[in-house]
Amino acid sequence: MKSKSASGDNHKRQAWFQIVFGLILLTIAETLMFLGIEPFASCFYPFVWWSYIIIIDGVVYHIQRNSLIINRTREFLVMIPWSVIFWLFFEMTNVRMGNWHYSNVIDLCWIRWTGYFISFATVVPGVFETTELLACWGFYSGIATRKRVVPKSWFFVFYAIGIVSLLLPLIMPRYGFPLIWIGFIFLLEPINYVHRSPSLLRDWEEGYSRTPLLLLSAGLICGFLWEFWNYWAATKWIYTLPFFNDPKLFEMPLAGYLGFPPFAVECYVTYHTFLLLKRLKIWDQRLTHRLASGDSLRWAVLGVSLLVALLCTLAFLCIDNYTVISFRTVGTPAP
Repeated sequence: MKSKSASGDNHKRQAWFQIVFGLILLTIAETLMFLGIEPFASCFYPFVWWSYIIIIDGVVYHIQRNSLIINRTREFLVMIPWSVIFWLFFEMTNVRMGNWHYSNVIDLCWIRWTGYFISFATVVPGVFETTELLACWGFYSGIATRKRVVPKSWFFVFYAIGIVSLLLPLIMPRYGFPLIWIGFIFLLEPINYVHRSPSLLRDWEEGYSRTPLLLLSAGLICGFLWEFWNYWAATKWIYTLPFFNDPKLFEMPLAGYLGFPPFAVECYVTYHTFLLLKRLKIWDQRLTHRLASGDSLRWAVLGVSLLVALLCTLAFLCIDNYTVISFRTVGTPAP
């Protein structure tokens, strides 16, 4: 009992440290970015988003005594490379679609590529931490729908919609680009359902509608924060959509905010498909799959590391050559 008590006290202290440290780092990043002081002027995004993630994680722990970083550290570490891999898919499709570009990017390759990795690693943890915060605050806790049976014949329709949604933006990027934000939902949800991974289809079948509502809300919150912090940054992204460019809220056209909620659902669906394949512990606390151990875990880590290294090299080269529209020397004021 004493060891559990001591562990709990340590976790409480860690949570408070995360909150205080995150708030200090966030304040420093905001202030020094506006003053144009490096590295915050050129690397503002990773500073503010990692600050946000560790703050929210500490708050979640204080509310429910369980959080991703403090209690599920190994899972959090697994989530980081997966977040990079996941977002690189959208970066690669954007080479064809040309929906966003990066400006005033640091001209030193090793700093720039490190920044890519650290920034993309925040995507999935940011969405999931926000989802957990809304959940432990009790959002949508009283909402339920009637139980129903999901016909298996629907799965073929879902697969078709998913494949079309992922291919059409590449074949007809001018008109198909919005579909990229729903493709994985339809393609992978039936797989999660069949293989007993966390599934929104199964939740819907059982009358549990809270998870998708939490994810949709978290996606909108994260989208607003992504755009809010991006707007003030020296190194930033800008949008070049074929339609719906006005009116805007920050750099994002208002219509574009409709993509953030389903994107959060895509994060959830694809992440659980990935962990289903790797036989690792799942983020959803309602189920209890265990982490692989021993040789299987070591081989999984090695395989993921090599895959991430290869994908990062290829994708970062593509980003440099097709998505970045301007470079600047570190310390040079942004235009």
